[in-house]
Amino acid sequence: MIRSSDGIEVPTTLAEWCDPRRMALVVYDVQVGICRQVEGGATIVERTGVVLEAARSAGMRVAFTRHLSLPKAWMGATQLRTAMAWQRLDSPDAVRPWFPRDAEATRIVSELEPRADEAVFDKLTMSAFDSTALGFALRDCGVRAVALAGIAMEIGIEPTVRQATDNGFVAVVIEDACGFGNRQARDRSMATLRFLGEAIVTDVAGFRIALAGA
Repeated sequence: MIRSSDGIEVPTTLAEWCDPRRMALVVYDVQVGICRQVEGGATIVERTGVVLEAARSAGMRVAFTRHLSLPKAWMGATQLRTAMAWQRLDSPDAVRPWFPRDAEATRIVSELEPRADEAVFDKLTMSAFDSTALGFALRDCGVRAVALAGIAMEIGIEPTVRQATDNGFVAVVIEDACGFGNRQARDRSMATLRFLGEAIVTDVAGFRIALAGA
């Protein structure tokens, strides 16, 4: 830990950030309909489970995100364009909501079932900080850092990490517990995050060691 001349404390190691008083774990979009689309999804679920158990054992706050689709009547131009791209459609009339609130595809996988004292934030956007109360809840609890695991790096985890910084949080990317749909896009995301230098990148083993050190 280093301290500025005006008294601001700046943690300098992962173990210092992993103090459960200042960090929360965010498990990103480990939903039935997403995990089954991603190659290696079962492996990511397994590794995220290891991360989750470590965080729970350390007394760290845990939040889950879920991506939702609104009913068709509430899908405007932005949502329709996104759905058309993902569903490879030429007409907005052909779009069908993939993740309705109560659909099986929207449910978090049973292996990572949230506990009663863990938060679940539903979102319409890719970043977990948009259209949710995640930022408010973290600040309200005095949390200054978030560790991220889940799916998918190039779709939602990268924008969540970058917006974490914009919202005044330090983001820790648990790289081998973050799935992806496209290897090249995933590699570009990680290269961007490493270039910017704002996020801390670790792996499952490093996260567990840091928690033990905290």
